Amino acid sequence: MTSLFSPPGSSLGHDPSLSHRRAQATVTLTGADGAPLAGRDVLVRQRDHAFGFGCIGFELIDWINGRSQDEAADAEFAQRWTALFNKATLPFYWGQFEPVRGEPKTAELLAAAHWFKDRGVGVKGHPLLWHTLTAPWLRGMEVEEIDRALRARIRRDVQDFAGVIDTWDAINEVVIMPVFTAEPNGVTTLAREKGRIAMMRLAFEEARAANPNITLLLNDFDMSTAYECLIEAALEAGIQIDRLGLQSHMHQGAWGEEKTLTVLERFSRYNIPIHFTETTILSGTPVPEHISDLNDWQVSAEQWPSTEEGEARQAEEVEAHYRRLLGHPAVESLTYWGLPDKGMWLNAPGGLLRRDGSPKPAYDRLHELIKGEWWTPETPLRTDESGSLNLEGFLGGYEVELDGVTAEFHLDAPGAVHLELRVPQD
Repeated sequence: MTSLFSPPGSSLGHDPSLSHRRAQATVTLTGADGAPLAGRDVLVRQRDHAFGFGCIGFELIDWINGRSQDEAADAEFAQRWTALFNKATLPFYWGQFEPVRGEPKTAELLAAAHWFKDRGVGVKGHPLLWHTLTAPWLRGMEVEEIDRALRARIRRDVQDFAGVIDTWDAINEVVIMPVFTAEPNGVTTLAREKGRIAMMRLAFEEARAANPNITLLLNDFDMSTAYECLIEAALEAGIQIDRLGLQSHMHQGAWGEEKTLTVLERFSRYNIPIHFTETTILSGTPVPEHISDLNDWQVSAEQWPSTEEGEARQAEEVEAHYRRLLGHPAVESLTYWGLPDKGMWLNAPGGLLRRDGSPKPAYDRLHELIKGEWWTPETPLRTDESGSLNLEGFLGGYEVELDGVTAEFHLDAPGAVHLELRVPQD
């Protein structure tokens, strides 16, 4: 029985900290009649990773919808995006998605979601309920009318995108929601009246009623005990949280090992899979520590450049952060919050591509990890007399090719697994 192992220098099969990301599979190949395909030469290749290596897909929406200003540059950008990531987050900020009541931009977001899905990329909507960038026409409404509008919006969008987007940030930044004062908005008005638990119940229950197969996240930037208290209160109230979203915008310096592992220890105790939903690591000067609200840091892109020294540091910090999260069994996904510097939140030099679209060292380093060290290589094998072969590989989607015919299978759980795979033959 032949075996598939990692290439020299790879951590596959050698790093015990990643045993929760790998399976040792015995795959028995049979023909359409169920007879074993013994002594046959095959190719086994990985097609996808079970871990969510994600990024926002905001920058591709115009290009997908035929509004490109530079077709060649956008096509190259799309290629760089799909070469690295398998999960996309799309924007459903209410004020941008439906600036005029009753006129949501469903068609263009649906086109974008289909584009990603057609390329094997899972899609998440962000967010269904948030107090920032919310619909301006909510202001001036009575509380009861705001409540009805929120419920209708959640049900409409979840239903309209069901089957294409089945994962959503149900509610964003609830810790601060009732006390948010930076801008008047209808959501905070409602949150002050109803409270945090009622707002979470509204978002989660309306979304689940619209799509029972949905996966819903509670998402926040507040890593203080206030977020822990909120999670505990929601669970005690019977609200079903499918995934915990933890933001990690590192504009004031990388978290480092101690903070990251402390956060993981605190939030993994709920036994809810964790998504690092918004990660940013800079390749330029950090925001000064005395700035308590990052939105107060107002500088131009020219005033905040990516530097050679910063890019080298960013590459090291990106690798370290991804290694820590991949190494923790509670973490299911990590989304980087923007591929290029152009259009980055706060004009920060936090992308993996420079403003001219060229890759920084962090992009190349991450590609080497995701599609190299953490990827099972395509390997020729030969089945034994029982039609079986052994392979050790990272969890995810695979295909076997035999005489030009392919059949797909998945490694879904770590450890030993036995699979039977039928490969149609002429």
